[in-house]
Amino acid sequence: MKTRFIILPLLCICTTLAAQDHIRHDHADDSTDVFFRHLQLNELTVTGVTGDTKLKHATTPVSIVSPQVLRATASTNIIDAIAHQPGVSQLTTGGSISKPIIRGLGYNRVVVMSEGVRQEGQQWGDEHGVEVDGSSVNSVEILKGPASLMYGSDAMAGVVILHAQPTLAEGEMRAHVSSEYQTNNGLFHYSLQMAGNQKGFVWDARYSDKMAHAYKNKYDGYVPGSQFRERTGRLMLGLNKAWGHSRLTWTAYHLTPSIIEGERDPETGELEHEEGWKGCQYSKSLPFQQVKHYKLVWDNSLNLSSGYLKAIIGYQQNRRQEFEESADEYELFFKLHTLTYDLRYITNEWNGWKLSTGIGGMYQKSGNEGEEYLIPDYRLFDFGIYATATKSLGDRWTLNGGVRYDHRRLHGYALEEDGEQRFVDFTRHFNGVTGSIGAVCNINEHFNLRLNLARGFRTPNMSELASNGVHEGSLRYEIGNQDLKAEYSLQADLGVDFTSRYVSAQLALFANRINNYIFTHRVAEEMEEGYLTYVYTQGDARLLGFEAGVDFHPVHSVHFSNTFSYVDAQLLDATPDTKYLPFTPAPKWTSELKWELFHHTHSTVSPHAMHEYRHTHPKSGVALNNLYIAAGLDCYLKQTNIYSADDTETPTPGYALLSLSAGTDIQVNGKKIAEFYITADNLLNKAYQNHLSRLKYADENVITGRRGVYNMGRNITFKVVVPITI
Repeated sequence: MKTRFIILPLLCICTTLAAQDHIRHDHADDSTDVFFRHLQLNELTVTGVTGDTKLKHATTPVSIVSPQVLRATASTNIIDAIAHQPGVSQLTTGGSISKPIIRGLGYNRVVVMSEGVRQEGQQWGDEHGVEVDGSSVNSVEILKGPASLMYGSDAMAGVVILHAQPTLAEGEMRAHVSSEYQTNNGLFHYSLQMAGNQKGFVWDARYSDKMAHAYKNKYDGYVPGSQFRERTGRLMLGLNKAWGHSRLTWTAYHLTPSIIEGERDPETGELEHEEGWKGCQYSKSLPFQQVKHYKLVWDNSLNLSSGYLKAIIGYQQNRRQEFEESADEYELFFKLHTLTYDLRYITNEWNGWKLSTGIGGMYQKSGNEGEEYLIPDYRLFDFGIYATATKSLGDRWTLNGGVRYDHRRLHGYALEEDGEQRFVDFTRHFNGVTGSIGAVCNINEHFNLRLNLARGFRTPNMSELASNGVHEGSLRYEIGNQDLKAEYSLQADLGVDFTSRYVSAQLALFANRINNYIFTHRVAEEMEEGYLTYVYTQGDARLLGFEAGVDFHPVHSVHFSNTFSYVDAQLLDATPDTKYLPFTPAPKWTSELKWELFHHTHSTVSPHAMHEYRHTHPKSGVALNNLYIAAGLDCYLKQTNIYSADDTETPTPGYALLSLSAGTDIQVNGKKIAEFYITADNLLNKAYQNHLSRLKYADENVITGRRGVYNMGRNITFKVVVPITI
């Protein structure tokens, strides 16, 4: 680890608490939230661990992204909205497709939970994003580190839990209308939602529509193929009763992203595009994808005298088509059916003990219905059983641990094409035993100490085992390896939290050893003209890193937050050019100076004074409340720790992005009628390439000598949210 990576976080002291700074309860009053958020932090409840657990008792690192932070963040998709969190990155292909990376690990090593079930949308692909409407997400929990104990295979790096808006209280009906516009890519987005609770009958309906033309930057101009269209719908119907709840949720997600090929004119160096194409047009252009994802989830919870029983059954269908030569004929067509099931029993706490046990798994069926192929048709069966226990020792110590067994069966079907064997018939069985043990010591009201040791498990996916074809969206030809073994990890976490009236800080260290780590590397052989060839292989790896940060708030209205994330990911017993794991996020430092203002008062005010102010100040006319202005700086350091063999990766220069933002509630006669946000990202219009952008490896510009496509330039976002109480 280089000295500069150690000195910088120590200077800014430490944490992810800065990123969690805006957490609040679902029913907290917006105006008083600023007074209590630091006091509430340790009282927050998280659901991604054993049942409902207070954040201060969680032994593993957990970040929470609150509703207010999500609404105030400018993004093009839900993963883009959380990618600024410490330890979290995104692998991108244009503006509409993002994949979460947690502490340097992504793809099938991160489980995304939505509507209570794991999101299954062929996440093995580079250009296969998370098919979830960001407008329907109320808050996000991010579990960092192996979570195989609760979520089975694929949760080796962590879990992203997307929470929908909680059901309303009895007798309430509310509606929301929101709209957003972004200047760089002309993104226009609106969402309509209505929810209610009448005598225990609950419902929630939403429709969202989003479209964007090509984004631009000062080196490439408009980037052909970066435009997209997204339409989504959600309907939840259910019962909330004293015995528990039963809810049925249906979602539909349609995304039409054009594909950025990155090919350039050999004479001018400009990006090639269809004849007559214009950068500001919203219509799709060849090649493009058509992604449709449907989900039906039945969520049930039964309250018992000793605890509660929870059962969730989900069905998902993912349809992914790629159109290359004609808008009427698809070349690739994957159709994936997934049935997930989860049954768990969680006890109430007694004598400091809390127990949980459950079974869960999934069945998948995937088929090719196109003329071209990348992976074979396959069937998957998955089953897991687990048990966990938590013990509180007074007010100071909390211990927890558990064990899990998983079995997975994969069968790939043979395919013969033009007299040649494209895929062979094969079956693989995988078994895994995982577990974790951890402890939290609440040293005093200011300090928490966290320790955790966890074993993770992940089976190879079908792409890693048997892919054989052109991956159009990632600009490469992929070849699988049927001899791959399952990955196993052993990770140790150590964390220190500190909270006080004027400072909130945290330091989270981790060391992760992975046996049989699976990755791709480039080979010189060209399987198809115009495409680089990548082959799956594996080896033992180790990852070391930390997240650190600090939030200074000398007065309640001013916050100066700094966070720093670093991961060093290496293959063991490797040559110098194969020493580092491919696509490891660059070290990231984020800084924000934020000034929060109340209506007609800029001074430090006590909660009692604010209470008196509300009762004495006339509630008439138009007013601004919860007003804030902020300046942010995102610094990505140079990434030279690369897998350089066969030109698989190239170094990425460091860069810094400046942003400005502001937001406020608009009140009329004491009633909030709207929320308004404005954000200017990349204010200085910096031309840069993120190290995790797939477009970095597109064609070279023969005029400038620059390789690949650059990220989005200056972008100003306007967002308005109008709540309606019925």
